[in-house]
Amino acid sequence: MSVLKILPDIYSVGVVDWDVRNFHGHTYTTKRGTSYNAYLIIDDKITLVDTVMGSFTAEFIENIKQIIAPEKIDYIIANHVETDHSGALPEMMRLCPKAKIFGTAKCREGLYKHYYGNWDFQEVKTGDKLKLGKKTLNFIEAAMIHWPDSMFTYCPEEQLLMPNDAFGQHYATSERFDDEVDQCALMDEAAKYYANILWPLSSVILKKIEEIQKMDLPIKMIAPSHGIIWRKDPAKIINAYISWAKNETKPKVAIVYETMWGSTGKMARKIAEGIIQAGISTRIFDVAVTDRTEIIREMLDTRGFLFGSSTHDNDMLPAMAGFLELVRGLRPKNRVASTFGSYGWTGGAAKEMEVVLKEAGIDIASGGPSFKYLPDEREMKACYEFGSDFAKIIKGG
Repeated sequence: MSVLKILPDIYSVGVVDWDVRNFHGHTYTTKRGTSYNAYLIIDDKITLVDTVMGSFTAEFIENIKQIIAPEKIDYIIANHVETDHSGALPEMMRLCPKAKIFGTAKCREGLYKHYYGNWDFQEVKTGDKLKLGKKTLNFIEAAMIHWPDSMFTYCPEEQLLMPNDAFGQHYATSERFDDEVDQCALMDEAAKYYANILWPLSSVILKKIEEIQKMDLPIKMIAPSHGIIWRKDPAKIINAYISWAKNETKPKVAIVYETMWGSTGKMARKIAEGIIQAGISTRIFDVAVTDRTEIIREMLDTRGFLFGSSTHDNDMLPAMAGFLELVRGLRPKNRVASTFGSYGWTGGAAKEMEVVLKEAGIDIASGGPSFKYLPDEREMKACYEFGSDFAKIIKGG
């Protein structure tokens, strides 16, 4: 990523990771890569907001050198401890040992545990301000969006919000702003990011957005730490977050299944026929071969979930079991679900899937079909009718 002036005396100095395809271990796939954004403010006190992944430290420092010598940095704002944003911090502190770091109390604790740096650190909380010269930075604690240490930094003179992981996307581009990229790809990546990382924190996010709205802070630009910068229409992503945080849905159904010898897959397709003929949109995913990140993104604004599995050892198949553990952690609200599947000697998968869904707080619709061996003509008709009936529930919701 080339250095870019985004506002008077404020520069984007982060890096693009074109090649990364997995994030958070291997729980999140990043088919479009990502970026690690950081921002340099030139004022009486030269200030760096966040750093980058440690493996990109050299490139990051070269970016800073295009503007100033790194040793001239006075302040470093640490909005978040996670190493994709703090990995370059030890080297930065080696280059500018007199710089003061600003972050929350939890940030101080986390940085020390990660790097054991005996750095000059000033704890800040919501309402604290830092005067740089012509510009000011206001701090807003944002615990659990998405770590306990997280905070937002706001520059009132430029009406600029730098919220670290909030409002970001894993999206590697040569362009830097929302009005320069494909809007469908942008919102798809933003939704995927929310669904896979922030969804379980929806109640916290909604309260934080409401808190910021009560502060009556004008926001002309949002510069997150992943992906593009929102300058044309920052309200677009804020409103999307409000909708997602409220668990607002569309009358759609996601069918997610795993099959051993094809019977459950055959049932899934017939159930989908019934749903479609009833006028409800649906998508089918074989969880054993489909990217889980993409499935969860589809589920973000979907009202109805159907989960199907063959029975193995009186339980669901392993890919489905792992996927439903993710669903349990997401804790989606305002959803209705049911289960279906096939079995050989005895059933069990449907029951076990229902247990997990109830633990996730999802309403269960009864009547999901469970058939022995390959479903016959009568049983396939029952699958179709179940799909039709489930569609009526979704329409009524």
